[in-house]
Amino acid sequence: MDRRHFMTAAAAAAAAAATATSTPTWAQAYPDRPIKILQGFAPGGNADAIARLIGVEIGKSLGQPVVVEAQAGAGGTIASAAVARAKPDGHTLLLATGGHVVAGALYNTLPYQTVNSFETISTLTYFSFLIVTQADSKFRSFKDVVAAATSAPGAVAYGTAGIGSTHHLAGELLAKMAGVKMLHVPYRGDAASLTALLAGDVPFIIAPPTAVLPNIKAGKLRALAATGPQRWPGLPDVPTVSEQGVAGYDVRSWAGLMAPAGTPRAVIDRLNAETLKALQQPNVKTRLEDIGGGAQGSTPDEMRNMITSELSRWVQVVADAKIPKQ
Repeated sequence: MDRRHFMTAAAAAAAAAATATSTPTWAQAYPDRPIKILQGFAPGGNADAIARLIGVEIGKSLGQPVVVEAQAGAGGTIASAAVARAKPDGHTLLLATGGHVVAGALYNTLPYQTVNSFETISTLTYFSFLIVTQADSKFRSFKDVVAAATSAPGAVAYGTAGIGSTHHLAGELLAKMAGVKMLHVPYRGDAASLTALLAGDVPFIIAPPTAVLPNIKAGKLRALAATGPQRWPGLPDVPTVSEQGVAGYDVRSWAGLMAPAGTPRAVIDRLNAETLKALQQPNVKTRLEDIGGGAQGSTPDEMRNMITSELSRWVQVVADAKIPKQ
């Protein structure tokens, strides 16, 4: 080997060695200050509770406090935009929910890209919605709803937390897959749709378990179906939509952690490992089950693939249902 080739090979070896050692060192030095998790909904809600639950656990492992900050509004897009703009060093994270993907399908323009403006870390939980009616309703099963909607297209109404909510898109997809037409009645949040149901203003609503479970237990409401692929453990006697004739129907909301695009992979991997460890803690598992889901982590790539797939699905649902773009 001549001197020039020797020097080139030596330089390449030195660069490779530097890369091999510097990346773990960088990851080991992280974090060097408190970490902030932004979530895009009101304090005290499910997103806030999940962010705080996970934040406490990963903070213990990382040796830095994790602060949760609510930047509510615009379906979670305010928080998403703030994280997309943040320095990609792993000290600002996003507690993303299913609404993050719905917004990507519903809004004409956003100050970020739903997928490419972020690095995915791990999913945290998935939870089904419940289709719920009054305890004395004529609807005794979801099959009854489909039969009524078949005989009177557009006459059977359902309530949700609002136009463009995951609940709304779940209803539109449900009508499409069941081959019926139903009337969507939007309210301003789950509490308002629940009030309308209890007052008899709508025959049924689509809502997360936490919003309706107290009234189900009190005997005021009856759950007709769960929207996920399996029965919800909190109400194991309630069949899924798929079990009641709409084969393959699966709509769940979810929560997961993301970071700004460009965050070093070593940091993402460290956060992924600590998140998966946190999800194994008994208190975390129990709390996520209480909220309506269960601990369900992922690799960064698995979460990214899920978001990409969900975005494609909801874009098609919005187009098919002719939901006005925001």
